[in-house]
Amino acid sequence: MSADDDEIEASKAPLIEHLKELRSRLLKSILALLVCFLVCFYFANDIFNILVVPFERAAGADQHVQLIYTAPQEYFFTQLRLALFGAFFIAFPVIATQIYMFVAPGLYKHERQAFLPYLVATPVLFLCGALLVYFAVMPGILHFFMAMQQAGGNGKAEISLLPKVSEYLSLIETLIFAFGIVFQLPVVLTLVARIGLIDENDLKRWRRYAILLSFVAAAILTPPDPLSQIMLAVPTMLLYEVSIVAVRFMKKRSESRDVATTED
Repeated sequence: MSADDDEIEASKAPLIEHLKELRSRLLKSILALLVCFLVCFYFANDIFNILVVPFERAAGADQHVQLIYTAPQEYFFTQLRLALFGAFFIAFPVIATQIYMFVAPGLYKHERQAFLPYLVATPVLFLCGALLVYFAVMPGILHFFMAMQQAGGNGKAEISLLPKVSEYLSLIETLIFAFGIVFQLPVVLTLVARIGLIDENDLKRWRRYAILLSFVAAAILTPPDPLSQIMLAVPTMLLYEVSIVAVRFMKKRSESRDVATTED
C-alpha cells in the first residue's frame, strides 16, 4: 500500500462522524454568512453609494445623479438584497474553505495539491469580472442609456433617466454575476482537461462554436441591450483563448512530471 493510500486509510471515519463534521462545516458557513449579512446591512447605505459611483462617472462630475423609490418599503428591501449579495461575496472564502476542509481528507495528497489552485482562482477570477463591471461595463452601459435623454422645450417633452434603487441594484447585480460566472471559464475548461475529457486540440477545433456560444450566453445573462452583450461576449472569447494556453501549459507540466517520475 502506498503512502497516499495509507493517508486515505488513516482519514477514514464512521458515517456518523462524517455527518457531524458536515454539520459543523455547515454551521460555520452559515455563521460566517450571517455575520457578513449583519455587517453589510449596517453599512448598506454606504455600500449602495459605492455602487452608484459608476452612474456618477457616466453622468459626469457636473451632473446631479438621482435615484428614486416608488414604494415606502422598496429601499428597505433593496438594502436587504444588497446585504445578502455582499454577504455571499465576502463570506465565499470561508464557505469555500469549509468545503475544502470537508472533502480534503478523502483526497490523495497530489489531488489536494491540484485542487488548491482552483480554490484560489475561483474567487480571484470572479473578483476580476466584478471589477470589470464596476470600472468599465456599468459606466459604458449607463452612458449609452443616458444618451437617450431629451431636454424639454420647443415642442419636445423632457425625458430624463430616474432609475429606481431596486432596478439599479438588479442591473449591477446581474452584470456582476454574469461576468463573475463567465470569468470561471478557464477554471472549468482546465479542470475538464485535467480529467482527460478534452485537450488543447479540441478547444482549438471548437473555437468557432465557442464564439457563437459567447454571444448566446451574453444575450441570456445580460440585459437586452447590444452594448452589454458585446462587452460580455468579447471577454468571454478572450478567456477562451486564455483557457487554451492554460490547458497547453498544464499538459506540458504534466508530461514533464511524468518524465521525471519515469526517470526516478
